[in-house]
Amino acid sequence: MHTGRQDAERGPTSAGVVGRDPADNGGRAVDPVAVAREICLRQLATRARSRAELATTLRRRGVADDVAETVLDRLTAVGLVDDSAFAAAYVSSACTHRGLGRQALAAELRRRGVDADVVQVATEAMGDAEEEDVARDLVRRRSAAMRGLPAPVRARRLLALLARRGYSAQLASRVVREELAADDHDTGGAGRGGTDTDGPDLDGPGPDGPGPGGPGLDLEDEEANW
Repeated sequence: MHTGRQDAERGPTSAGVVGRDPADNGGRAVDPVAVAREICLRQLATRARSRAELATTLRRRGVADDVAETVLDRLTAVGLVDDSAFAAAYVSSACTHRGLGRQALAAELRRRGVDADVVQVATEAMGDAEEEDVARDLVRRRSAAMRGLPAPVRARRLLALLARRGYSAQLASRVVREELAADDHDTGGAGRGGTDTDGPDLDGPGPDGPGPGGPGLDLEDEEANW
C-alpha cells in the first residue's frame, strides 16, 4: 500500500509516465504539459512547495526543461506557485511549531531553493523581539525538565539547543543567562543543583564546540510536515 506522498512523487498514471512513448496511452498522444501540470498539482496537494522544489521533482520525473518552465510559469501566474507566500508561511509555521531562529529559517528556505532576496524579506519579517520571545519560550520549556542538574550543565545544554535552532550566540547567551537566573530565583536556588556560586559559564566551550555557537544546524529531526 503506497502512501499519499509516494503517489505524489510517482505522479499521474492516467496520462502515462513521463519518458515513455508519447503515443503509449491507449493510442492517444500524451500532452507533456498536462502531465507536468498534474505532477505539480499532486505535489502541491500534499504541502506547499517552492518553485525550485517543483522544478527538481519535474526534472527527476524526466520532464523537459522547457515544458517544466512553461508549467511553472502558468502555475505562478495563477498564484499556485508563489515563493514569497511560501517563505512567509514557512517562517510563521517553523517559528511557531519548531521554535526556529532566523538563521535556521534562512538556511531551511535556501535549502528549498528560495532566492536570497525572498529569504531576507521573509526572515526580517520576524522582528528581534519576536525571535527573542520564541527563544525564551523554548528555554523555559526545556529548562523546566533540567531542574536538579548543575547550572553549568543546564546552561551548556540550553546553549546547544538554541544554536541548533538557529539563534545567534549573543542572543542565546543572554537569554539562557537571564532565564536561568530567573528560574533560580523562582525556585529559591533549588534549580542550581550544585555549588557553583558564580552561575553558569556561558562563554566557555559547549558540548559540541567552542561557545554557544559551537553546534551546527541539525534540523533533520525537525522536518515535521515541511
